[in-house]
Amino acid sequence: MVTFPNCKINLGLNILKKRDDGFHDIETVFFPIPLTDILEIVSSDKNTTSLVNTGITVDQNEDNLCLRAYHLLKKDFPKIPQIKMHLHKVIRLGGGLGGGSADAAFTLTLLNEKYNLNISQEQLLVYAAKLGSDCAFFLLNKPCFATGRGEKMEPLELSFSAYKILLINPGIHVSTKNLFQEITSAFRGKRIREIIKQPVNSWKNDLKNDFEEIVFLKHPEIKSIKEKLYNLGAVYASMTGTGSTVFGIFDKNDDIHYPIPKTYFHKWIETYKS
Repeated sequence: MVTFPNCKINLGLNILKKRDDGFHDIETVFFPIPLTDILEIVSSDKNTTSLVNTGITVDQNEDNLCLRAYHLLKKDFPKIPQIKMHLHKVIRLGGGLGGGSADAAFTLTLLNEKYNLNISQEQLLVYAAKLGSDCAFFLLNKPCFATGRGEKMEPLELSFSAYKILLINPGIHVSTKNLFQEITSAFRGKRIREIIKQPVNSWKNDLKNDFEEIVFLKHPEIKSIKEKLYNLGAVYASMTGTGSTVFGIFDKNDDIHYPIPKTYFHKWIETYKS
């Protein structure tokens, strides 16, 4: 069986507080984007489970999230056989797009369907939360207001059908773990749940990503991408997650010419409907 794990962007990201367990309470809006990896799972006639990787190189050891998802289910459902996984990786690593989390979530779903495990959506969400803070989002895969570590979600009615989105990744790997160790609460008092109800062209003044300040100091190149997008007429631009991908939201009728360096990855998302 084959599936196509997609990525996401963050619309705003507030760090509310550091918790006693070492994690941080956040608030953000996750929005799914149709840029996908390709994941295939077949049963294996060997005594081990393996992962083959093409496209962008990922770790193929037991720390890989696809393998961790498999072993998480295998523990509770011993009837799952050994498998062979083939992951063709398109979504950039360390880009704030949640590609690894998506691969893990889609692994859970594919195993559940392929081997008739009859795991409920609620239980899949529990498994996903064990793998990563934003893994559960990819089981819902619709615009969501997220709180807690990112695992508590409330679906939203949100569409960009009047817009097109440009994703730009400069090939800089940003460590999420390291940034969370550096970040402090920067809550400004206006909640994302309310901001997101405003017209998109008003978001520039209110909708912030608290990680931008740290990342832009370390990597001015990422800051310059955001500035360039605004100069080209974006109604809203932001770094997604902990970076390094930046996105710009443009009117769908705008004729945009961005001289993107060959080393950058870019993708236009045309009038995407949620």
